[in-house]
Amino acid sequence: MFSTAERLISTRNLRPKKKEGFLKVISVFSFLGIMLGVAILIIVMSVMNGFKTDLTKKILGLNPHIIIDSNGFKIEDEFIKRLKKSIVNIQITKTFSGEGIIINKGSAKGIIIKGINPNFQKDLNFFKNKISSGELENFKKNTALIGVELSYNLNLKVGDKINLMSSSFISSPFGEMPKQETLLVAGIFNTGFYEFDQNFVFLNINDALSIFGKENNDQNVEIYLKEPMKADIIKSQIQKLDEKYFVYSWSDLNKSFFSALKVERNVMFIILTLILIVAAFNIISGLTILIKNKTKEIAILKTLGLSNKSIKKSFFLTGFTIGFVASISGIFLGIIFSLNIEKIRSLLSDIFNFEIFPSDVYFLEQLPSEINLYSTLIIFLFSLTISALASYLPAMKISKMDTLKALKYD
Repeated sequence: MFSTAERLISTRNLRPKKKEGFLKVISVFSFLGIMLGVAILIIVMSVMNGFKTDLTKKILGLNPHIIIDSNGFKIEDEFIKRLKKSIVNIQITKTFSGEGIIINKGSAKGIIIKGINPNFQKDLNFFKNKISSGELENFKKNTALIGVELSYNLNLKVGDKINLMSSSFISSPFGEMPKQETLLVAGIFNTGFYEFDQNFVFLNINDALSIFGKENNDQNVEIYLKEPMKADIIKSQIQKLDEKYFVYSWSDLNKSFFSALKVERNVMFIILTLILIVAAFNIISGLTILIKNKTKEIAILKTLGLSNKSIKKSFFLTGFTIGFVASISGIFLGIIFSLNIEKIRSLLSDIFNFEIFPSDVYFLEQLPSEINLYSTLIIFLFSLTISALASYLPAMKISKMDTLKALKYD
């Protein structure tokens, strides 16, 4: 693609003379600008990818993959049998949940009350890994499991009594009153998800149905898949089995959250690419000054028989080499930083005595990072494209240069 003469001219241009020190400064700033721009893009995209993956894992661990709402109809056993035949490798359980209020020693808080089957292995495994206080064996009738944040806010511990008030009403001599029951705290769980640990209370399914005044026919069906990422595909298959039920997946429940995350990721990418564009202007200005200073040399090369195309290619190669090497350096810097970002975060937190990415705001115990090869390739190609354009524009001016005038006045 490039001849020996073109590469030689480009190499000499990359090593300016002492009197051309200003060009060296511009080249250094061009190199640093592109390198830092690429590195920052990789770091930010890695953190955003890690953030999304970490939250997705937590959401999949805390929520069923597909929920079938009875929608006022009884979910027949025949339907569940057909469901098991149609879709393999699934776990099915019946649950019920609703809004309520927890009351303790004059303090009250709105919560989500969810009834679960204590014999369902999936739930048992989940709580075995998340219980921080109490014994799962004590989770029986008239007991509850609460989150660590909720226990802290209401000053609760294992063995304490709590009053739960549901959104269901019962008749009394004083009129309609919310249904209320007293239960014992059997255990306290800690998922690491602040909102979940603060707002959920789990009961035995029979207790949950009782406090909401519901029957077994009112239960919903929850499905857990071997491959949760295929939930939307399975959801469509379930809807075809019986259209009277309302079916939604874990992604439907968190659609607004993931949409916001995607928009934020795209906006961050667009904003940070401005660093690369600014660095590209340094390449343009540097090459423009270099071509202006090399007017005499360019004219001599033309008289010696070197074509306009070859000279343009040599100056294009000068700018592109800066962009290419800077992009490669930026990728290495970004990957190294991304792989050690949690250590760097901890170090900065210790130095400045300031909590970066507090867990109660970002639902993170540590700063996640996931290097995506596709994203890295896109950033690299984008950087090369900008470098190529920035190198091409000044090189085009060489064709407009008047050789005779250049030799006459120089």
